[in-house]
Amino acid sequence: VNLNLSETTDKIIAEYIWVGGSGMDMRSKARTLPGPVSDPSELPKWNYDGSSTGQAPGEDSEVILYPQAIFKDPFRGGNNILVMCDAYTPAGEPIPTNKRHAAAKVFSHPDVVAEVPWYGIEQEYTLLQKDVKWPVGWPIGGFPGPQGPYYCSVGADKSFGRDIVDAHYKACLYAGITISGINGEVMPGQWEFQVGPAVGISAGDEIWVTRYILERITEVAGVVVSFDPKPIPGDWNGAGAHCNYSTKSMREDGGYEIIKKAIDKLGMRHKEHIAAYGEGNERRLTGHHETADINTSSWGVANRGASIRVGRDTEKEGKGYFEDRRPASNMDPYIVTSMIAETTILWKP
Repeated sequence: VNLNLSETTDKIIAEYIWVGGSGMDMRSKARTLPGPVSDPSELPKWNYDGSSTGQAPGEDSEVILYPQAIFKDPFRGGNNILVMCDAYTPAGEPIPTNKRHAAAKVFSHPDVVAEVPWYGIEQEYTLLQKDVKWPVGWPIGGFPGPQGPYYCSVGADKSFGRDIVDAHYKACLYAGITISGINGEVMPGQWEFQVGPAVGISAGDEIWVTRYILERITEVAGVVVSFDPKPIPGDWNGAGAHCNYSTKSMREDGGYEIIKKAIDKLGMRHKEHIAAYGEGNERRLTGHHETADINTSSWGVANRGASIRVGRDTEKEGKGYFEDRRPASNMDPYIVTSMIAETTILWKP
């Protein structure tokens, strides 16, 4: 029952969200607060049983949640909130799966702050039928017609799951996330949403909460969301999380030279980035299906087969942004965004 509580009580419900032991599973639990809250610093820390999430041993299972970002709750409405948290030991040390803590250090570095890094992340995902783990709209045990008609498509024979995708889009806007668009993807049953431009650590917070909202909506719809980078083997597109990126210097006159230097630095650390860009990415980055080969670093203008793509507008205007096409759909946004900033701004080769 979706009751509006604001007419009967000042109390609010805060849903604390965190990343579980696999690095991709999302966990959450709710608590009652005496009234509306506008800043994470007003929220109490909380704890959970880390032995049940693969994040602590049973004999010392307490893990502490630190509230970091607040969003409006699209499920409960009113003044109720979603709270993105990261996790620490009782002694205040970040636990190994807390990737936000290290990212926050990078983003609070004065040189990074001065560059105001913007991120636009294109999160691809696949909707699966719950009991058979096969994409929605696909005949069970069989295949639809080959790719071509499905990208940005309309029609019951080409577009599968639009009601879920649209509900997610509106819920994210309600929550206050900078979701900037959605589209149907090349493989049927696969979709994409874009978050950004978001500055610094907020890009990671927003991607995680947007994933959480998507998991909640698919839960209601009775389908499963998959962030696997290659959910169906063979002649089908994989799923990535392309990361569009710019700094203040890149957005100003003469920025194209800064962009080229940044791309060179990313190329020098290609293997290091690939290792941190998601599990199973080698199944996706084959050099086919709009990807570059995982072992090579390349860039080009308007080239979707390159590791890093520069837009025609950026080349023409001599400033703007570039797109790192390497991250997998299951990447950790805290790791990827902070690593790009660290390599392009702080690292001195």
